[in-house]
Amino acid sequence: MRISSIQVIHVLPRFSFLKMSTDEGITGYGEAIVEGRSRTVEMAIKELEPHLIGQDPRRIEHLWQLMYRGTFYRGGPILTSAISGLEQAMWDILGKSLGVPVYQLLGGNVRNRIRMYKHIGGETTQELYESAKNAVNEGFTMVKTPIEIARILETPAYLIRQMERIEAVRAAIGNNVDLAIDFHGRISPALAIKLAKGLERFDPLFIEEPCLPENVDAMAMIARSTSIPIATGERLFAKYAFREVLEKQAAAVVQPDLAHCGGIMEGKKIAAMAEAHYAAFASHNPLGPINLAASLQLAANVPNFLVQEYASLGEGLLKKPFVIRDGYMDLPEGPGLGVEFDEEALEEKRYSGDFDLPKVFHADDQSVADW
Repeated sequence: MRISSIQVIHVLPRFSFLKMSTDEGITGYGEAIVEGRSRTVEMAIKELEPHLIGQDPRRIEHLWQLMYRGTFYRGGPILTSAISGLEQAMWDILGKSLGVPVYQLLGGNVRNRIRMYKHIGGETTQELYESAKNAVNEGFTMVKTPIEIARILETPAYLIRQMERIEAVRAAIGNNVDLAIDFHGRISPALAIKLAKGLERFDPLFIEEPCLPENVDAMAMIARSTSIPIATGERLFAKYAFREVLEKQAAAVVQPDLAHCGGIMEGKKIAAMAEAHYAAFASHNPLGPINLAASLQLAANVPNFLVQEYASLGEGLLKKPFVIRDGYMDLPEGPGLGVEFDEEALEEKRYSGDFDLPKVFHADDQSVADW
């Protein structure tokens, strides 16, 4: 079997799918994107294409090493996201060629269903309360909500407002449902420590990205200052970046994104590193149904899996969209990644790929804020 062509398909509202075709008629799909930079990732894929056309797509590890190490400059969001989309497609092809789901090729399933969580939000405390209540009524056993944008240091009024919002969520969900709080890297270490101290009484499952990920020592300092577990990883790339986080005990939950970290096998290696450090694995995924499919395959196989994020179940794109029942998803059954596109819908939703992330500014002086 040989790779015959590679194509990136940009699809509304902001997805970018990679289609890998072979000379034996088997097609594999991956998700190839950096949010707001999808056309840049597409160009990176085109630059890798000469090294892949004519190669056997089932030699996944060999081709991964060729793409990652053969570029001299390693890592980063663009290269590893391009590799991730290509690698996911190779696993899809391998599974389809053997007629089995990818998780069987990784060593089989260690669980019978996969726990999912729901994003909740609202401008007002009441809206946030209702959003949380609705998630519980839908059967979810975990919800996640963000902290509001902040300056490096904030007023007592800001701190009080965040406590009131989280208190409303806890009141809505009770103590049998887990609550995660996403700081989104928008909080300084000093402010994160103050916030965490106040939030401890609500017993969150974890705080996500309490500060930006460039300074691991700062995150480790936050982790040592609070009893709340720390989660991070959506903006870390390949196993090498996670090594330092785990060795310095900066996080109790690792969150690689399989569309960014290097793909499915790289995610499995990161999960194994976390397992050796007694840390949990919860892959990040605010993207489309292909990355969800890849994430579910790995979630089925990883012993230290905690919970899975999702943004789209593939409605209007997949012939059989994913279904969540009582906060869980059944194991994928189809071969490869287990998804099949509605080709007509895919064509109807094509666009140029020019999506950009929103820009956020502080209200008082219009200086740039961390989104």
